[in-house]
Amino acid sequence: MPHTKEKIQDSVEPADEHVVVAGSSVDATSVVAPRRARTHGKATISAYMAIAASAFGLISDGYHNNLMTMTNIVFKKLYPSDYTSNISTRVTNALLVGEIIGQITVGILCDRIGRKAGLVMTTLLITIGAILCTVAHGAHGSAQGLFWFMTIARGITGVGAGGEYPASSTSAREGADEVAVHQRGAVFIMVTDFPISAGGPLAVTIFLIVLSAAGEDHLNTVWRVCFGIGIVFPLAVFYFRMRMVTSKLYREGAIRHHVPYKLAIKRYWKTLIGTAGTYFLYAFIDYPNGIFSASIISSVIKDGDIKKTAEWQLLLGAIALPGVIVGALLCNPLGRRYTMMLGFGGYVIFVGLIIGCGYDRIINIVPLLIVLYGLMVFMSNMGPGNITLLASAESYPTPIRGTFFGISAAMGKVGAAVGIQVFIPIQDNIGKRWTFIVAAIFGAVGILITYVFIPEMTGVDLALQDEKFLKYLVENGWEGQIGDAETKSHHIDPEETEKGCGKDVATVL
Repeated sequence: MPHTKEKIQDSVEPADEHVVVAGSSVDATSVVAPRRARTHGKATISAYMAIAASAFGLISDGYHNNLMTMTNIVFKKLYPSDYTSNISTRVTNALLVGEIIGQITVGILCDRIGRKAGLVMTTLLITIGAILCTVAHGAHGSAQGLFWFMTIARGITGVGAGGEYPASSTSAREGADEVAVHQRGAVFIMVTDFPISAGGPLAVTIFLIVLSAAGEDHLNTVWRVCFGIGIVFPLAVFYFRMRMVTSKLYREGAIRHHVPYKLAIKRYWKTLIGTAGTYFLYAFIDYPNGIFSASIISSVIKDGDIKKTAEWQLLLGAIALPGVIVGALLCNPLGRRYTMMLGFGGYVIFVGLIIGCGYDRIINIVPLLIVLYGLMVFMSNMGPGNITLLASAESYPTPIRGTFFGISAAMGKVGAAVGIQVFIPIQDNIGKRWTFIVAAIFGAVGILITYVFIPEMTGVDLALQDEKFLKYLVENGWEGQIGDAETKSHHIDPEETEKGCGKDVATVL
C-alpha cells in the first residue's frame, strides 16, 4: 500500500518535539527534521549569549596559540644553550597535539551530549593548563625539567583550546542562524575568526606592557605573568556558559544515540576532503609563519632587541587583523568558495612572487618586510582563515556538525604541526626564502581543492539541510531518535501513515 502524502493539520510545537524514525518502512519523502521556527523572548537572549560566550572563549584560544611567539624569544635569551630548535618545536607542538585530541573528542562530545557540555569542559581545561604553565618549574632549577613541564602543561591547554573550535564554532553558528539568518556568515566570522586572530595582537600587547613594567632584567617574571593573564579569559565566560541554553537547531535535530557515522561519511566524504584539506593547507602555511615570525623579525633587527621585535610583531598583527573584517564583508556577495580562493591567491602573490623571489633585497628593508608579511597574513585571514571555520561549521547537518567540524579542524592542527616541524629544517637546509616559496605552492593547491571540494553554502537554510539529511538516513534504512533527550518524544507510526489518515510525517516539524 502506498504511503500517503497528505499533511497533518494538527499544529505541533517544534521546540518541544523530537522524532523517532521507526525504520525503513517509513516513506523517505515523508520524514524530515524540524523546520525553522521563529526565535523570540528567552530563546533570542540565549542565542545572543551563546554567540558572545563563544567569541570571548575563542579569544583565549587565540591568546594561548600566540603566547609562544614571544615566549620563544624570551626562552632563547634566558637559556641560549638549552633552548634548542628541537625543544622549541616540541614545546610549540605540544599545544597542537593537545588541540588535535581536543578537537576530535570535544567535537564528538558536542554532538552526543550537547554544546554546553563541550563549552564547560574546554573552559576548565584551558584554565588548568594556563595555571600549570604559569607555575612551571624544573626539579632543582633544571632547564630541561622546565621545558618538559611546559610541554605537558601546554598539551593540557591545547586539549581545551582545541575543543573550543568545535564547541564554540557550532554554538556560535547555530546561534547566528537563529538571530541573523541572512548575515549569519558575517556574524559567525566576527565572533569566531576575529577573536582568534585578535589573540595574536592581544598577546603581544600584553607582553609589551608586562615587559615595560618588569624590565628586560626580569624576563622570567615577564613570561610567567603573560601566561597567568591567560587564566582570566576562560574564567570570565565560565558563568555565562553555565547559564546558556542549547540552540534550537540542536534541540530539534540532534542524534545522541546510534549516530549513523558510516552513512554520514558516505554522503559527505567529498565535503570532508574539502574542509579538512583546506584547513590542513591553511594551517601548514599560517601557523609556522605566525609562530616563527618573531624569530625572523628578530634575526633582521640589530642586536635582536626583544622590545623592538615585539613592536614590529604587533604592527604585523595590526595589518593582518582587518583581513578578517574584509572577509566577513565578502563572504556573502562574493560567496564562501571564491572568498577562500582569493585568500589562497594572496599566498601565491605576496609570499611566492614577491617575498620569496625578492627575499635577498626585501630582508634588508625591515618596514617593507613587515608590510609584505602583514599583507600575506591579511589575505590569509580574509580567505582561508575565515572560510575554513565557516565552511566546516555550515557544510554539515546538525547531528554531525560538531564531529565533522572537529575532524576538519584537527586536520588543520596536523597541518600546523607538520608545518612547524619542517619550517626550521627548510630554513636551515635550503634557505629562508624557500619557506615562503613552499607556502606559495601550498596556496596554489588550496585554490584547486577549494574549487573542487568546498560546497557553496551562501544562503542555504541549515534547517532545510537537516531535513534532507534525515530523509537520506531514512532512505538508507536508519533507525533512531531525533532531538534532544530533554524534549518530549514524538513517535512516527508507519501503519498510521500508510492508512492515509491525513497525518503526513512531513509536517511533524
